[in-house]
Amino acid sequence: MAPSDIRERCAEVLAALLPYRRTLDTAHGEVPDAFPAHLRRLAGPVAAGEPIIFTLPGFPCKSPNPAKVLGHLPDEGERLALRFLDALCARIAAHHPPGARVVICSDGHVFSDLIQVPDRDIDAYADALRTLIHDEGLTRLDVFDLRDVYGQRLSHDAKRSLVHQRYAPDLETLRSLTRTDEPTRRLYQGITRFLFEDSVAFAGTRSALQRNCRRRAYGVMQRSRAWGELIAAHHPEAFRLSIHPQPRDSAKFGIRLLEAPDVWLTPWHSCVLEHPDGRRELLHRTEAERLGRLVYREGRPSHFMAG
Repeated sequence: MAPSDIRERCAEVLAALLPYRRTLDTAHGEVPDAFPAHLRRLAGPVAAGEPIIFTLPGFPCKSPNPAKVLGHLPDEGERLALRFLDALCARIAAHHPPGARVVICSDGHVFSDLIQVPDRDIDAYADALRTLIHDEGLTRLDVFDLRDVYGQRLSHDAKRSLVHQRYAPDLETLRSLTRTDEPTRRLYQGITRFLFEDSVAFAGTRSALQRNCRRRAYGVMQRSRAWGELIAAHHPEAFRLSIHPQPRDSAKFGIRLLEAPDVWLTPWHSCVLEHPDGRRELLHRTEAERLGRLVYREGRPSHFMAG
Protein backbone atom coordinates (compact mmCIF):
# COMPACT_ATOMS: atom_id res chain seq x y z
CA MET A 1 0.00 0.00 0.00
CA ALA A 2 1.11 3.55 -0.70
CA PRO A 3 1.82 5.72 2.37
CA SER A 4 -1.21 7.87 1.60
CA ASP A 5 -3.44 4.78 1.46
CA ILE A 6 -2.07 3.55 4.80
CA ARG A 7 -2.80 6.91 6.43
CA GLU A 8 -6.31 6.95 4.99
CA ARG A 9 -7.08 3.45 6.20
CA CYS A 10 -5.71 4.16 9.69
CA ALA A 11 -7.89 7.27 9.84
CA GLU A 12 -10.96 5.22 8.85
CA VAL A 13 -10.25 2.65 11.58
CA LEU A 14 -9.74 5.35 14.19
CA ALA A 15 -12.92 7.11 13.05
CA ALA A 16 -14.79 3.88 13.81
CA LEU A 17 -13.47 4.01 17.39
CA LEU A 18 -13.95 7.71 18.15
CA PRO A 19 -17.74 7.68 18.76
CA TYR A 20 -17.11 5.33 21.70
CA ARG A 21 -14.15 7.13 23.23
CA ARG A 22 -14.25 7.18 27.04
CA THR A 23 -12.94 10.54 28.13
CA LEU A 24 -13.35 13.33 30.64
CA ASP A 25 -12.72 15.93 27.91
CA THR A 26 -15.64 18.16 27.02
CA ALA A 27 -14.61 18.67 23.38
CA HIS A 28 -16.85 17.27 20.64
CA GLY A 29 -16.39 16.60 16.96
CA GLU A 30 -13.00 14.93 17.35
CA VAL A 31 -11.24 13.81 14.19
CA PRO A 32 -8.55 11.15 13.65
CA ASP A 33 -5.84 13.73 12.94
CA ALA A 34 -6.12 14.86 16.59
CA PHE A 35 -4.69 11.45 17.63
CA PRO A 36 -1.34 11.12 15.82
CA ALA A 37 0.12 8.56 18.26
CA HIS A 38 -2.86 6.27 17.79
CA LEU A 39 -2.67 6.61 14.01
CA ARG A 40 1.01 5.61 14.17
CA ARG A 41 0.11 2.58 16.29
CA LEU A 42 -2.39 1.42 13.68
CA ALA A 43 0.06 1.90 10.82
CA GLY A 44 2.06 -1.28 11.53
CA PRO A 45 -0.66 -3.90 11.03
CA VAL A 46 -2.35 -1.83 8.32
CA ALA A 47 0.86 -1.57 6.27
CA ALA A 48 1.58 -5.26 6.80
CA GLY A 49 -1.93 -6.27 5.79
CA GLU A 50 -2.46 -8.04 9.13
CA PRO A 51 -5.37 -8.07 11.57
CA ILE A 52 -5.36 -5.25 14.11
CA ILE A 53 -5.02 -6.63 17.64
CA PHE A 54 -6.57 -4.62 20.46
CA THR A 55 -5.78 -5.43 24.08
CA LEU A 56 -8.34 -4.44 26.69
CA PRO A 57 -7.56 -4.93 30.40
CA GLY A 58 -10.80 -5.36 32.28
CA PHE A 59 -13.65 -7.82 32.89
CA PRO A 60 -12.04 -8.79 36.24
CA CYS A 61 -15.00 -10.01 38.31
CA LYS A 62 -18.26 -8.66 39.65
CA SER A 63 -18.19 -6.08 42.43
CA PRO A 64 -18.71 -7.67 45.86
CA ASN A 65 -21.29 -4.98 46.66
CA PRO A 66 -24.84 -6.43 46.23
CA ALA A 67 -26.22 -2.89 45.93
CA LYS A 68 -24.40 -2.63 42.58
CA VAL A 69 -24.66 -6.03 40.88
CA LEU A 70 -26.88 -9.10 40.54
CA GLY A 71 -24.31 -11.71 41.54
CA HIS A 72 -20.75 -12.89 40.95
CA LEU A 73 -21.19 -14.21 37.38
CA PRO A 74 -21.42 -12.35 34.05
CA ASP A 75 -24.92 -11.16 33.14
CA GLU A 76 -26.58 -9.02 30.47
CA GLY A 77 -24.02 -6.24 31.01
CA GLU A 78 -21.12 -8.44 29.99
CA ARG A 79 -23.16 -10.03 27.22
CA LEU A 80 -23.91 -6.66 25.63
CA ALA A 81 -20.36 -5.37 26.14
CA LEU A 82 -18.87 -8.46 24.49
CA ARG A 83 -21.32 -8.20 21.60
CA PHE A 84 -20.37 -4.54 21.19
CA LEU A 85 -16.63 -5.35 21.05
CA ASP A 86 -17.18 -8.13 18.51
CA ALA A 87 -19.38 -5.88 16.36
CA LEU A 88 -16.80 -3.09 16.57
CA CYS A 89 -14.21 -5.48 15.12
CA ALA A 90 -16.64 -6.32 12.33
CA ARG A 91 -17.10 -2.64 11.51
CA ILE A 92 -13.35 -2.15 11.42
CA ALA A 93 -13.09 -5.03 8.94
CA ALA A 94 -15.22 -2.98 6.55
CA HIS A 95 -12.31 -0.50 6.38
CA HIS A 96 -9.43 -2.95 6.95
CA PRO A 97 -10.25 -6.31 5.31
CA PRO A 98 -7.74 -8.36 7.38
CA GLY A 99 -10.03 -7.48 10.28
CA ALA A 100 -9.49 -6.90 13.97
CA ARG A 101 -9.55 -8.85 17.24
CA VAL A 102 -9.94 -7.82 20.87
CA VAL A 103 -7.92 -9.68 23.49
CA ILE A 104 -9.78 -9.21 26.78
CA CYS A 105 -7.07 -9.21 29.44
CA SER A 106 -9.12 -10.32 32.43
CA ASP A 107 -7.32 -8.95 35.47
CA GLY A 108 -9.34 -10.16 38.45
CA HIS A 109 -6.61 -12.40 39.85
CA VAL A 110 -4.12 -9.54 39.63
CA PHE A 111 -6.09 -7.55 42.22
CA SER A 112 -8.27 -10.05 44.09
CA ASP A 113 -6.50 -9.69 47.46
CA LEU A 114 -6.79 -5.89 47.21
CA ILE A 115 -10.39 -5.73 46.04
CA GLN A 116 -11.34 -8.50 48.48
CA VAL A 117 -13.00 -10.87 46.03
CA PRO A 118 -12.32 -14.64 46.48
CA ASP A 119 -10.16 -16.18 43.76
CA ARG A 120 -12.78 -18.91 43.29
CA ASP A 121 -15.33 -16.26 42.29
CA ILE A 122 -12.85 -14.78 39.83
CA ASP A 123 -12.21 -18.22 38.29
CA ALA A 124 -15.96 -18.74 37.95
CA TYR A 125 -16.41 -15.31 36.35
CA ALA A 126 -13.56 -15.80 33.85
CA ASP A 127 -14.73 -19.31 32.92
CA ALA A 128 -18.29 -18.05 32.42
CA LEU A 129 -16.93 -15.20 30.30
CA ARG A 130 -15.22 -17.67 27.97
CA THR A 131 -18.40 -19.75 27.79
CA LEU A 132 -20.44 -16.64 26.98
CA ILE A 133 -18.08 -15.69 24.14
CA HIS A 134 -18.34 -19.22 22.72
CA ASP A 135 -22.11 -19.51 23.08
CA GLU A 136 -22.71 -16.08 21.52
CA GLY A 137 -20.46 -16.94 18.55
CA LEU A 138 -18.21 -13.93 19.17
CA THR A 139 -15.34 -15.16 17.05
CA ARG A 140 -13.35 -11.92 17.12
CA LEU A 141 -12.74 -12.02 20.90
CA ASP A 142 -10.18 -13.83 23.03
CA VAL A 143 -9.58 -13.92 26.80
CA PHE A 144 -6.11 -13.67 28.36
CA ASP A 145 -5.46 -13.96 32.10
CA LEU A 146 -2.78 -15.03 34.58
CA ARG A 147 -3.46 -18.68 33.81
CA ASP A 148 -2.19 -18.04 30.28
CA VAL A 149 1.01 -16.56 31.71
CA TYR A 150 1.87 -18.86 34.61
CA GLY A 151 -0.29 -21.94 34.05
CA GLN A 152 -2.28 -23.78 36.70
CA ARG A 153 0.40 -25.07 39.09
CA LEU A 154 1.31 -21.90 40.98
CA SER A 155 -1.00 -20.44 43.61
CA HIS A 156 -2.81 -17.19 42.85
CA ASP A 157 -0.74 -15.45 45.52
CA ALA A 158 2.48 -16.65 43.89
CA LYS A 159 1.35 -15.40 40.49
CA ARG A 160 0.42 -11.99 41.90
CA SER A 161 3.79 -11.77 43.61
CA LEU A 162 5.64 -12.55 40.38
CA VAL A 163 3.73 -9.88 38.44
CA HIS A 164 4.27 -7.28 41.17
CA GLN A 165 7.98 -7.99 41.62
CA ARG A 166 8.77 -7.92 37.92
CA TYR A 167 6.58 -5.11 36.63
CA ALA A 168 5.10 -2.89 39.37
CA PRO A 169 6.38 0.70 39.69
CA ASP A 170 7.87 2.04 42.92
CA LEU A 171 5.20 3.19 45.37
CA GLU A 172 6.78 6.60 46.00
CA THR A 173 7.00 7.28 42.28
CA LEU A 174 3.30 6.53 41.99
CA ARG A 175 2.46 8.75 44.97
CA SER A 176 4.40 11.59 43.37
CA LEU A 177 2.56 11.13 40.07
CA THR A 178 -0.77 11.22 41.89
CA ARG A 179 0.16 14.66 43.22
CA THR A 180 1.47 16.09 39.93
CA ASP A 181 -0.34 14.33 37.07
CA GLU A 182 -4.06 15.03 36.68
CA PRO A 183 -5.10 11.75 34.92
CA THR A 184 -3.23 9.74 37.55
CA ARG A 185 -4.90 11.72 40.34
CA ARG A 186 -8.34 11.11 38.82
CA LEU A 187 -7.61 7.41 38.47
CA TYR A 188 -6.51 7.22 42.11
CA GLN A 189 -9.68 8.98 43.22
CA GLY A 190 -11.86 6.74 41.06
CA ILE A 191 -10.28 3.54 42.38
CA THR A 192 -10.49 4.79 45.97
CA ARG A 193 -14.21 5.48 45.48
CA PHE A 194 -14.83 2.00 44.06
CA LEU A 195 -12.95 0.35 46.92
CA PHE A 196 -14.89 2.40 49.48
CA GLU A 197 -18.24 1.51 47.89
CA ASP A 198 -17.33 -2.18 47.69
CA SER A 199 -16.07 -2.57 51.27
CA VAL A 200 -19.38 -3.89 52.53
CA ALA A 201 -17.97 -5.97 55.41
CA PHE A 202 -15.54 -3.44 56.95
CA ALA A 203 -15.95 -3.37 60.73
CA GLY A 204 -14.07 -0.15 61.57
CA THR A 205 -14.95 3.52 61.43
CA ARG A 206 -15.62 5.47 58.25
CA SER A 207 -12.30 7.34 58.56
CA ALA A 208 -10.44 4.06 59.09
CA LEU A 209 -12.11 2.63 55.98
CA GLN A 210 -11.10 5.71 53.96
CA ARG A 211 -7.47 5.26 55.02
CA ASN A 212 -7.65 1.57 54.19
CA CYS A 213 -9.10 2.27 50.74
CA ARG A 214 -6.50 4.91 49.94
CA ARG A 215 -3.74 2.44 50.80
CA ARG A 216 -5.32 -0.32 48.72
CA ALA A 217 -5.90 2.09 45.83
CA TYR A 218 -2.17 2.60 45.46
CA GLY A 219 -1.73 -1.17 45.45
CA VAL A 220 -4.37 -1.52 42.73
CA MET A 221 -2.63 1.16 40.67
CA GLN A 222 0.75 -0.56 41.08
CA ARG A 223 -0.72 -3.87 39.96
CA SER A 224 -2.62 -2.18 37.12
CA ARG A 225 0.59 -0.73 35.75
CA ALA A 226 2.33 -4.08 36.25
CA TRP A 227 -0.47 -5.87 34.38
CA GLY A 228 -0.19 -3.32 31.57
CA GLU A 229 3.55 -3.96 31.27
CA LEU A 230 2.98 -7.71 31.22
CA ILE A 231 0.32 -7.35 28.51
CA ALA A 232 2.68 -5.21 26.43
CA ALA A 233 5.39 -7.88 26.77
CA HIS A 234 3.02 -10.61 25.59
CA HIS A 235 1.26 -8.53 22.90
CA PRO A 236 3.94 -6.05 21.79
CA GLU A 237 2.25 -4.97 18.56
CA ALA A 238 -1.23 -4.49 19.98
CA PHE A 239 -3.26 -1.28 20.15
CA ARG A 240 -4.04 -0.69 23.82
CA LEU A 241 -7.63 0.05 24.79
CA SER A 242 -8.68 1.07 28.30
CA ILE A 243 -11.93 1.00 30.28
CA HIS A 244 -10.78 4.17 32.06
CA PRO A 245 -11.09 7.69 30.62
CA GLN A 246 -7.91 8.71 28.81
CA PRO A 247 -6.60 12.10 27.68
CA ARG A 248 -6.05 12.63 23.98
CA ASP A 249 -2.26 12.31 24.25
CA SER A 250 -2.32 9.03 26.20
CA ALA A 251 -0.80 5.91 24.69
CA LYS A 252 -4.08 4.19 25.63
CA PHE A 253 -7.46 4.75 24.02
CA GLY A 254 -10.34 4.87 26.50
CA ILE A 255 -13.42 3.11 25.20
CA ARG A 256 -17.01 2.90 26.44
CA LEU A 257 -18.66 -0.49 26.46
CA LEU A 258 -22.25 0.59 27.14
CA GLU A 259 -24.18 3.76 27.88
CA ALA A 260 -23.82 4.86 31.50
CA PRO A 261 -24.46 8.11 33.41
CA ASP A 262 -21.04 7.82 35.08
CA VAL A 263 -18.03 7.72 32.75
CA TRP A 264 -16.29 5.32 35.18
CA LEU A 265 -19.15 2.79 35.29
CA THR A 266 -18.61 -0.70 33.81
CA PRO A 267 -20.75 -3.87 33.57
CA TRP A 268 -18.91 -5.42 36.52
CA HIS A 269 -19.83 -2.52 38.84
CA SER A 270 -23.47 -2.29 37.75
CA CYS A 271 -26.32 -3.99 35.95
CA VAL A 272 -28.40 -3.30 32.85
CA LEU A 273 -31.71 -1.46 32.74
CA GLU A 274 -33.54 -1.97 29.43
CA HIS A 275 -36.05 0.72 28.46
CA PRO A 276 -39.27 0.09 26.49
CA ASP A 277 -37.69 1.64 23.38
CA GLY A 278 -34.84 -0.91 23.52
CA ARG A 279 -32.23 1.48 24.91
CA ARG A 280 -30.00 -0.06 27.57
CA GLU A 281 -27.98 1.65 30.22
CA LEU A 282 -25.80 0.69 33.15
CA LEU A 283 -26.96 1.57 36.65
CA HIS A 284 -26.25 0.36 40.16
CA ARG A 285 -28.64 -2.42 41.12
CA THR A 286 -30.50 -0.34 43.71
CA GLU A 287 -31.32 2.30 41.09
CA ALA A 288 -32.20 -0.20 38.34
CA GLU A 289 -34.37 -2.13 40.80
CA ARG A 290 -36.32 1.04 41.59
CA LEU A 291 -37.02 1.65 37.90
CA GLY A 292 -37.70 -1.84 36.56
CA ARG A 293 -38.53 -5.49 37.12
CA LEU A 294 -35.96 -8.26 37.27
CA VAL A 295 -35.52 -10.45 34.17
CA TYR A 296 -34.02 -13.95 34.34
CA ARG A 297 -32.02 -15.74 31.66
CA GLU A 298 -31.38 -19.49 31.94
CA GLY A 299 -32.50 -19.42 35.55
CA ARG A 300 -30.17 -16.61 36.67
CA PRO A 301 -30.82 -12.89 37.21
CA SER A 302 -29.87 -11.10 34.00
CA HIS A 303 -31.05 -7.46 33.98
CA PHE A 304 -33.96 -5.14 34.71
CA MET A 305 -36.75 -4.09 32.35
CA ALA A 306 -38.25 -0.62 32.79
CA GLY A 307 -41.89 0.24 32.24
